[in-house]
Amino acid sequence: MNIPLNIDWQQILLHWMNLAILTGGLYFLLFKPVKQFMAKREAYYKDLDNQVAEKLAEAEKIKAEYQAKMDAAAEEIHQARAKAQQVVQQSAEEQLAQAKIQAQQIVSQAQAEALNSRERIRRESQRELKELAAAAAKKLAFRAEADPFDQFLNLAEGGDQPNEKR
Repeated sequence: MNIPLNIDWQQILLHWMNLAILTGGLYFLLFKPVKQFMAKREAYYKDLDNQVAEKLAEAEKIKAEYQAKMDAAAEEIHQARAKAQQVVQQSAEEQLAQAKIQAQQIVSQAQAEALNSRERIRRESQRELKELAAAAAKKLAFRAEADPFDQFLNLAEGGDQPNEKR
């Protein structure tokens, strides 16, 4: 059957069949393996993405744990520092109290020594006065010819000679 435009329907049908066979063959030979390869690749990258997400979540969890540990350590350091400050302050207060006690003891001891010294000086001065009075009385007893009052004054001034009567 010849058509005026020189179109052969049998040739067209054969070409269509060749195209269908070629398409089917290429589908089974190329498209299906490429599709499987792409599916495997997609699954690999999804798996890799999931692993990365898991590792990221695990890293975040570890980070949170370390942050909690750091916070706990910071709190522990803060408490230790506060305790140390308290111990230092208590030690300083104890030393201050001991220093006050020692100062009080020193003041008490100094007052006692001053009192003892005053008593000793008083006793010595009384003894010296008694000795002077005894020496004056002795000298007065040996010199009866002069006025006793003048003789006492001379002895007190350090002179041995009695004043002559005026």
